[in-house]
Amino acid sequence: MVMNNLVGLLIALIITVIFVRRYLNAQKKMHELARAAAQKGKLRSDGPHAQHPHIDTSYCIGCATCTTVCPEGDVLAMLGGQAVIVNGYKCIGHSLCAESCPVGAITMVMSSPSMGRDMPQLTPQYETSVPNMYIVGELGGLALIKNAINQGRDCLDTIAAKIPRLRNGKVPPEVLDVLIVGAGPGGISASLRAIEKRLKYLTVDEGELGGTVSKYPRQKLILTSPVELPIYGKFKKTELSKEDLLAIWAEVLGKVDFKFRQGEKVSDIKKGEDGVFTVTTTKSEYRALAVVLALGKGGSPRKLGVKGEELPKVMYRLIEADHYVNKNILVVGGGDSAVEAAMGLAHQVGNKVTLSYRKEAFTRLKDRNEKRVAENTRTGKLKIIFNSMPVEFKEKSVLLEVNGAVQEIPNDYVWIFAGGEPPTAFLKKVGVYVGLRDMTTEGSTEAKQAVLAHQ
Repeated sequence: MVMNNLVGLLIALIITVIFVRRYLNAQKKMHELARAAAQKGKLRSDGPHAQHPHIDTSYCIGCATCTTVCPEGDVLAMLGGQAVIVNGYKCIGHSLCAESCPVGAITMVMSSPSMGRDMPQLTPQYETSVPNMYIVGELGGLALIKNAINQGRDCLDTIAAKIPRLRNGKVPPEVLDVLIVGAGPGGISASLRAIEKRLKYLTVDEGELGGTVSKYPRQKLILTSPVELPIYGKFKKTELSKEDLLAIWAEVLGKVDFKFRQGEKVSDIKKGEDGVFTVTTTKSEYRALAVVLALGKGGSPRKLGVKGEELPKVMYRLIEADHYVNKNILVVGGGDSAVEAAMGLAHQVGNKVTLSYRKEAFTRLKDRNEKRVAENTRTGKLKIIFNSMPVEFKEKSVLLEVNGAVQEIPNDYVWIFAGGEPPTAFLKKVGVYVGLRDMTTEGSTEAKQAVLAHQ
């Protein structure tokens, strides 16, 4: 009997040891991955760009739920039994971590002034320091498309309430109620709301309808939570791709009198003594009681200043990858836009795609892009040359400087993704106050209000 009890106890002990070892090994592996992610995050010194999670450690219970729901990968990790931010620069504000936290320990806030860049001063109604001039979307610091849509809609509600007082019976008939600059998510939302409110409006854009969304790679996931578009209503799907959103816009805009001028870049905005804005574009001049800037923050594409960059084959935005087949292609850049474009082009028939990046490794890619680009490289679809920079573009080739030595590679097309010149100078020119803002408190309050609104 005693022997049987000892055998049973020994078996139970062995089983317990096995499970404990497995648990400890899993914990060790998880901590190793977290530390590796933290080390990778240290390669970036600029921190979060806009929204990011704020974790109240006095409430965090270490359940790790927040680390598993983020679509961007290792923004958060478990270290020391609690959630911490290890790659804040990857965060674009999905807020799924905050929504999934069972104890409410996470709120979405904005980056601190020490991490932020110059930003326009805005009221809670998105009004700038220039009365009746508004900014919506990512130019105001909120990068998500859903935020731009919500802001465009809400901003026009504010303007519509003020228009009767601004008109005051003295405004000439040619003066618009509102001029909307930009036909991206915020601009389209504002335009549709203007139609709903029966305002006299016009929307202009230097590019095409859809703004930066129209230039995203195919099937790029751009919405991950419900949002309501004026006239159309709530989107039926909680996850929308680029194509989904463009199709919805085409559907709703095709049913209304959408007043849109394409290919008109705004060069100046002046406010007269009568309070009416004069907006000068490359093609015309308009007068309006209010102006909404939905420009985005990308601005004009940044050029490299390389010899031959003026050649027609050198481009800065990829619209349809399937138009390019059986070509030698160079993509320059190390961000998500560059690798997504390179992978999209690499999957077209007969293309030989080379990605040139000036650093020794990628340091700011979304997790899913890191995995995809590694797989594309392993299978030979994509060639990556680190520590390289183009020094000259020729008709049929490109000269690349690689680790100090110059090599020539065959080339038919070049795409450069080096960021853009932000429209800060333009904002200052038209009188908008631009400076560092401590938006943490504002962002936290906004996040809490959004949670309450959905309860």
